[in-house]
Amino acid sequence: MNVFFYGLFMDREVLAGRDISAAEIGPGFLDGFALRIGERATLVHQAGSRAYGIVMAINPHAVAALYAEDSVADYKPEFVLVELTNGATLDASCYNLPANRIAGTNKEYAARLLALATRLGFPDAYLDEIRQAL
Repeated sequence: MNVFFYGLFMDREVLAGRDISAAEIGPGFLDGFALRIGERATLVHQAGSRAYGIVMAINPHAVAALYAEDSVADYKPEFVLVELTNGATLDASCYNLPANRIAGTNKEYAARLLALATRLGFPDAYLDEIRQAL
């Protein structure tokens, strides 16, 4: 199993819908990254920002199969240092879209992300960032 950090755009329910089992390690954040919501969501490098998400352990073959799907094939893995909300840090992979592939808008998608972020108890300032995409 490899460790992956997923911004809010990927949760256990999404993975289960694709028959991928994931062991949730817990919520965490990446400093120096910001959430961008277009037609899909991704994290981008941005000094002074913090992006929240979920850390999961997933079979690397399952991840490769997931990101081979046409709808997410443009996402590329990036190695990151995640800080869990319990204070622990760990190395992980995070799949992000290249900046030139971020396009469009998707208010319905943003609303689902907001509901998930709210359920996970992420900070109000982060919820406000997501609301800007609504």
